[in-house]
Amino acid sequence: MRELEIAKSELQKKGYLDLPVDVRLDLFAEIERLKKEKNAIVLAHYYQEPDIQDVADYIGDSLGLSQQAAKTDADIIVFAGVHFMAETAKILSPQKKVLLPDLKAGCSLADSAPPELFRKFKEKHPDHLVISYINCSAGIKALSDIICTSSNAEKIIDSVPKDQPIIFAPDRNLGAYLAKKTGRDMLLWNGACMVHEIFSLEKITKLKVRHPKAKVIAHPECEAAVLEIADYIGSTTGLLKFSQKDDAQEYIVVTETGILHQMQKENPSKTFIPAPPNNACACNDCPHMKLNTLEKLYLCMEYEEPEITMNEQLRIAAKKPIERMLEISAQYGL
Repeated sequence: MRELEIAKSELQKKGYLDLPVDVRLDLFAEIERLKKEKNAIVLAHYYQEPDIQDVADYIGDSLGLSQQAAKTDADIIVFAGVHFMAETAKILSPQKKVLLPDLKAGCSLADSAPPELFRKFKEKHPDHLVISYINCSAGIKALSDIICTSSNAEKIIDSVPKDQPIIFAPDRNLGAYLAKKTGRDMLLWNGACMVHEIFSLEKITKLKVRHPKAKVIAHPECEAAVLEIADYIGSTTGLLKFSQKDDAQEYIVVTETGILHQMQKENPSKTFIPAPPNNACACNDCPHMKLNTLEKLYLCMEYEEPEITMNEQLRIAAKKPIERMLEISAQYGL
């Protein structure tokens, strides 16, 4: 008990319950037991490590995870992802307990849009409607009119009257891609995702030379030069579905490497090559996503900490643009 008290007292500093886990424990079996005992559901993003994906009840991208969080009848939502995702689950399901294995699992893109700075930016353009990518904090969501994900962003923008000026935040790369796709002249907030910004065009081009039959599939958070050479551009779910339906046998995958686990499971005969970043690494992992581990997931379910809590006024303000997104997505059958 003393160990647990110390771990709880250090939770805010460390971000997770720093407790020893018996190496003899079958963590998969323990997590399944805790799900049943506590009526808990584990939601995991595609960028989580393979073990976490394999123990999850639902694996998806931001749109799918939001939809699952909104409709689940579980008492506890365990979010194996990053902070803004668990926050979104709490916004949609305030009566449920929402757990995140490591509070330090942040997001470089969400951090690139501080709410107070964004508020001042928005005040300078009072006639603009704000569409924000879901990869942002509750503070930014509360300042937005509609939230979008990479899966539904094009449809969300198309749902807005052509003469309505738009601010798009926080991802400038996704915003530029969408402006090109929709023909809309949007005002872009200058934010970006560290994972998708450091892919090396030169290294990908060299990979294409070595694998001439491979198709390049990329996430729209990548820089424009990388998207120019892509055979297919889509959300994480879009990339997965494309790899299942397409007849190529090799793919150079330009997004976080976590998705390769599902791609390989769904297409065991195909080859998936992670696109290299502009540094010495062979592949590109999100350091925030990878803070979550199977051990941390087990501990947070066992002791129901760390828990996501939120100011109710902020939650209500942030919920409106998410609900608008879910309504529009439902209209388009997304």
